[in-house]
Amino acid sequence: MPETPQITAEHRELLDQVLDKWSLRVLDTLCERPRRFNELRRAIPVITQKSLTATLRRLERNGMVERVVVGTRPLAIEYRIAPLGKTLQDLIDALLRWTTANMADVERARERFDDETDSGGPVSAPAASAAP
Repeated sequence: MPETPQITAEHRELLDQVLDKWSLRVLDTLCERPRRFNELRRAIPVITQKSLTATLRRLERNGMVERVVVGTRPLAIEYRIAPLGKTLQDLIDALLRWTTANMADVERARERFDDETDSGGPVSAPAASAAP
């Protein structure tokens, strides 16, 4: 039986950079079609210019997005999903399907938790037993 991969610091760093709040939105938007910076800002109106710039640079550094100089006058920069970035689309779609299918259960769990904590119920995990 194949060994289950372990989450290393390198895995965690990459997942943090690729699956963060803005990266998912940018990747999803660029999967539709290439866009210029201001088109991305309009497509994701809640993102700041600074956050979009940082997200695009991070995604480009990790090989998920390509920055292409378009030979128009004046020159323009276009962002495209890179082949490596396209490999994430099925995974992102699977995560979205999972959240859609399980959102009601998550909401119920949140309500139970909030009710317990509001009523002074247990909120922390039990203490680990001491080793012999």
